[in-house]
Amino acid sequence: MPHLVILYNSSLDRHVDMSALCRQLADTMLAQRDEFDQPLFPPGGTRVFAYPAPHFAIGDGGIAGRVANGIGEYNFAYLNLRMGRGRSEAVQQRVGQDLKATARAHFEPLLATYYVGVTLQIDVGAEVFDAKLSNIHPLFNRG
Repeated sequence: MPHLVILYNSSLDRHVDMSALCRQLADTMLAQRDEFDQPLFPPGGTRVFAYPAPHFAIGDGGIAGRVANGIGEYNFAYLNLRMGRGRSEAVQQRVGQDLKATARAHFEPLLATYYVGVTLQIDVGAEVFDAKLSNIHPLFNRG
């Protein structure tokens, strides 16, 4: 953990490089520091996934979009970051602002032409069960 999951309408694939967005968001997460200037997230646990939704409904189905710009299509991207407890409120807010800025920069060209709703939420909480099996973390623990 942390894991950032992106759900988005599949038609965005025609306009947005989701792999690049995943990399940019992961880099933003890895650049985060805590109050003691220590890395906030472990490199081996930082993950960003993007899943296109092949079936979706948005608002009124795009009626306003057809009238306004001839596109007839609304778009969405829902970004949800889950991270464990122990980070201050100030750090959580800074992470949110930085991720929002990264998403804004990536989606800005699309927002100029299409209707897009982008939501970013951060969930922090205790897991009811948390098991890990990984040989990735040792790659980043080498001196």
